Amino acid sequence: MNAQDDHELFGAMMERARDGRPCAMATIVATRGSAPRKVGAKMLVDPDRALVGTVGGGCGEGEVIEAALDVIRTGVPQMVRVDLTEDLLSLSPAVCGGIMEIFVEAVGV
Repeated sequence: MNAQDDHELFGAMMERARDGRPCAMATIVATRGSAPRKVGAKMLVDPDRALVGTVGGGCGEGEVIEAALDVIRTGVPQMVRVDLTEDLLSLSPAVCGGIMEIFVEAVGV
């Protein structure tokens, strides 16, 4: 993440905290192989699925969003493994083929 991304992400988190709105923060903590984002990339998820930031997009990000919604409901953090290696069988040239470990934690819950 660059400084502008950090500013936007943490500004959104502070805004939600001021408004008493719960959300979840997803952070890439490990990668193997080719991954769409690097360790440290973050994404903030609202209960209404509003996003700030990204952990890579596509189906893998969809898995993380679903986990984030569960974390918001329960307050229990989760580790999500996004395995993009099976996507190599697709014909899409946009496939990375790596694995990401993403920690999802509640913010303001």
